Amino acid sequence: MAEQPLTHLNARGEAQMVDIAAKPATARRALASASLVAQPETVAAIFGGELKKGDALAVARIAGIMAAKKTSDLIPLCHPIPLTRVNVAITRADAETIRVEAIAETTGQTGVEMEALTAASVAALTLYDMAKAIDRAMTISAIRLEEKTGGKSGSYKRDQHDQS
Repeated sequence: MAEQPLTHLNARGEAQMVDIAAKPATARRALASASLVAQPETVAAIFGGELKKGDALAVARIAGIMAAKKTSDLIPLCHPIPLTRVNVAITRADAETIRVEAIAETTGQTGVEMEALTAASVAALTLYDMAKAIDRAMTISAIRLEEKTGGKSGSYKRDQHDQS
């Protein structure tokens, strides 16, 4: 694989925001995921609406959407992006695992991978916050990009056998 220059560094090696002015606007989409592993009773309480803090699923979905919209405020060199869609889905993968999937879309000059990753991460963190009173041993893991489309680098889809 050929070595590519680091785009976030200038000629002096200083951090910089990448200039995207000459890039064409294209439709871009990214899907990211995260997992939250908890006691089966905790997962059941989250999905059963039995937490004292309220509807964890609704709060986590809203938190993920809001986080995607704030990504450029959180990640230092990210461009502010006019998102056209953010969707956060939360499902029970098994008795001990909750899967969070976040989709971010835009028509723009740069990708939305960081927005999708931020949405998935913050939604999982919100679930942790909502349920920590009953299970502080929960673990958030496998925060990762599942697929992306659009832009100069084209499409990417994680191999279903790649669990790293």
